Amino acid sequence: MDNIKVGDNLELHCYKHNGKINSISDKLTVIDIQDEFIVCGDFKTTITESDGSSHKTKEPAIVFFYKDRWFNILAQLKKQGLFYYCNIATPYLIDEKVIKYIDYDLDLRVFPDGGFKILDKNEYNYHKKIMHYSDEIDEIVKSELSSLIEMKKNSVGPFNKKLIEEYYEKYKEITGI
Repeated sequence: MDNIKVGDNLELHCYKHNGKINSISDKLTVIDIQDEFIVCGDFKTTITESDGSSHKTKEPAIVFFYKDRWFNILAQLKKQGLFYYCNIATPYLIDEKVIKYIDYDLDLRVFPDGGFKILDKNEYNYHKKIMHYSDEIDEIVKSELSSLIEMKKNSVGPFNKKLIEEYYEKYKEITGI
């Protein structure tokens, strides 16, 4: 896996289906490497959008990137509680210390009370039309969104709060924050 090891800092490049860069995050720290996924942490990371604007993240986050799943999951440790922002996206690949994936617009937002909301349906439908998403991609995106919701409902993987707390402690140990 491009000789990535725990403690390495990676950039993150998010693309759209047409190959254009959507956003770049300057620093994610690898905190775990498993066969099916990698886990990274970030805090005060600079995110540069495609229009050139940038901002820093305000709270620590633990991020899961999957090798064979069409989503990634960002657990945000906010003062108000644990929030999740889940991107429907291609499985990741790592190229010269850069995590890369294609974002497919649909997002799942999960709130501390367990409620959730599907975001950006209109954006997905618009991009599906203008970027000519295939029927196969459309089926994968919808199926993976359903799988993600089931994971959330069953508190599986990243949706297990104890797991996020453990990874956050490991992130703090590695980075010294």
